Amino acid sequence: MSIVVTGASGQLGRLTVEALLERGVPAPDIVATSRDVARLKEFADRGVVVRRADFADPDSLAAAFEGADKLLLISTTTVDERVANHRRAIDAAVAAGVSLVAYTSMAHADTATTILAATHRATEEYLRGRAVPSVLLRNSWYLENYTGQLPLVLKSGSVAGAAGQGRISAAARADYAEAAAVVLTTEGHAGKVYELGGDEAFTLAGLATAISAATGRQITYTHLPADEFAHALTGAGLPAELAHVLADADLGMSRGELFTASGDLRRLIGHPTTPLADAIADALR
Repeated sequence: MSIVVTGASGQLGRLTVEALLERGVPAPDIVATSRDVARLKEFADRGVVVRRADFADPDSLAAAFEGADKLLLISTTTVDERVANHRRAIDAAVAAGVSLVAYTSMAHADTATTILAATHRATEEYLRGRAVPSVLLRNSWYLENYTGQLPLVLKSGSVAGAAGQGRISAAARADYAEAAAVVLTTEGHAGKVYELGGDEAFTLAGLATAISAATGRQITYTHLPADEFAHALTGAGLPAELAHVLADADLGMSRGELFTASGDLRRLIGHPTTPLADAIADALR
């Protein structure tokens, strides 16, 4: 059995390869792919098969997926190229005869109204159209999206956003990676749709309260209209297009589009998800 993980040099991909190894998958049965295989040297040194896969290069995808049994298709990051990239990868998976494609989608991708959700919905529809056995891992937000901003939050004394009082079921990347590894190493997942999120949903005001409790400093939540939030993000150095996408995602949060009470993530990994307080404490160490 050969399991291919795309984007294995990225944060979620690396964690998924590690989770597969921890679950006892032999290193030679794992194929870690990246546009830059030099970034996968640590896996190659441990016996994992390393192959180049560039989503803009169909020939590289065909070579990377050769002999694959299961494929984890981790969504690519460039939003305006995402759907075309994913279609090429799905076509290559079909040509390779894989028995399962697991796709990291987004929470409520079938109904959510955000820019990000539209790209995931288009990928899901293409998967269905190609009739390849598949499972949808609809991930909510990452806790690291917030803990990675702690230095800026502590400097400003505020969590800024446009999510209002929307509840967010964020979870740690390691939890999502473990869920992917479970799906790739156990049976009965083809055709399933998993709405994945943390056990404890929170608002951005709740996030500010949790940071206050962890640091002993008074942190507040500053709600901004979406256009002002996007402007603040560009002022912090983000490209304008990305800032617009993230502000739009916050609007989706305000509508509850990144909240789930399904419990799917906890059931898949077999234990509670990482609490927000623990993620903050880890990030502060």
